[in-house]
Amino acid sequence: MLSIIIPTLNADVSLAATLEACKAIESETIVSDGGSTDQTCEIAQSMGAKLISSKPNRGLQLRHGAENSNGDWLLFLHADCIPAQNWGTCVEDFINTKTNRYRAGVFQLKLDDTTRQARRIEWWTGCRTRLLALPYGDQGLLISRAYYNGLGAYRPIPLMEDVDIIRKIGRSGLCILPTHITTSAKRYQQDGYWKRPMRNLGLLSLYYLGVPPKFLARLYQ
Repeated sequence: MLSIIIPTLNADVSLAATLEACKAIESETIVSDGGSTDQTCEIAQSMGAKLISSKPNRGLQLRHGAENSNGDWLLFLHADCIPAQNWGTCVEDFINTKTNRYRAGVFQLKLDDTTRQARRIEWWTGCRTRLLALPYGDQGLLISRAYYNGLGAYRPIPLMEDVDIIRKIGRSGLCILPTHITTSAKRYQQDGYWKRPMRNLGLLSLYYLGVPPKFLARLYQ
């Protein structure tokens, strides 16, 4: 079985479309909510997802989601990310390849924006993933439970939980799936297509220098 784990916090605008896309493959879907005050929980339950509650900490939410799942394979997915139509076939192919039991798959990234700036971000994300083996959480993470547990699971940290586990996986354990995921460009549109990537790069640099994730989370907010 595949378990899809989605961390949420006031995600009612995007969650329904993501849950609908999850129906493309037989799976259980778990929404790990961090205390939403909008309609997120109602949407999750009405669409058949298993709802669990957690503190508003994405690393902790992902960890709790995995702990409350039953699948031999796990797909961690952000609430504003919608896999392409062929994603189910690509995921099944990855899972059914025995050598992938101790590898992890990530999606290619697309933004729901037609501007040139959005294409530039997609290009940079592709380069970062291929050359630096550093995808972010909005590209999803497909991983067997055995491999995930062996890596020590997601750390319960409020930021950089995706970078933390990717560093454990390493270049040799990472596979780019032959399909994409479409995520919301709202944050880039609000923060700026130059400002947001530069801020993320600054936070990433501080993380590699050993700055605690709790402090980085305050800067991020």
